[in-house]
This record gives sequence, structure tokens and C-alpha cells, in this order.
Amino acid sequence: MKGMSSNSLRDLLREAGLRPTRQRLALARLLLSGEPRHVTADELLAEARAHGVAVAQTTVYNILHQFHQAGLIREVLVESGRSWFDTKTTPHMHLYHEDTGRVRDLDQNPLALELLERLDLPEDLEVMGVDVVLRVRSKI
Repeated sequence: MKGMSSNSLRDLLREAGLRPTRQRLALARLLLSGEPRHVTADELLAEARAHGVAVAQTTVYNILHQFHQAGLIREVLVESGRSWFDTKTTPHMHLYHEDTGRVRDLDQNPLALELLERLDLPEDLEVMGVDVVLRVRSKI
């Protein structure tokens, strides 16, 4: 998604079933036009304001949840009441650094794959995803 044009972002939002409003486009540009990353709603709000986007905190939260519901981003729950939003939607694990409060990707996913292979789900259920977060701390 790196370097997506405004028209590409409009199309992406429409394909996801979202109306490309000014605020959705502005937040999509910040989130989806660069390298994959993890942000909190508060971090995105500060970034939006730094770029001159007039947006309320509630609007940022609502749009992030709309993007998540539409499959444009993933929500990563690490701590109770605090979510990170991940722009990389393909299956992968996360490292949560307890000492810095940061989340980063761990592309290897052997635990999730092994879990899926061992599951014996009822036929009326399908796996929608596997979220694995490894909590780490610096040894120093």
C-alpha cells in the first residue's frame, strides 16, 4: 500500500464498504500509505493534528474501528483497555515490549499454524484468525 494516491485510497475505502469522507481519507493516508506499522488511537490523533487534520478523538476511535471491521487494519489487544492498530493484515505474531510499551511484528507464525492443525472445530465454525502476542522485556 506504500505510496497510495488519493484516488487509490478512495477506491480502497469504497471496496471496503466505507464512504470516503475527508476524515477517513486523511486517516487512511496516514495509516496506509507507508510501511506496515502499529499505532494507538492517541498516537494517530497526535499525528493527524501534526499534519493539520482537524479531527476529534472520538472520530479517530470510530474510524479505526470502522477500518478494523472492514478488514483494512487489525486490532492488537495487549493490555486491558489499550489497543494497537496494525496495518499489516496478513497472519503474523506480535512482540509486545513491556519496558517500552511498543508492539512490533514477528513474521514467523509456527505457534498459530500448529494450533490450527491441532484444532478439531465443529463443522459449523470457521477460524477467523489467530492472535499471538509474545510479551517481552529487555534483559539489560
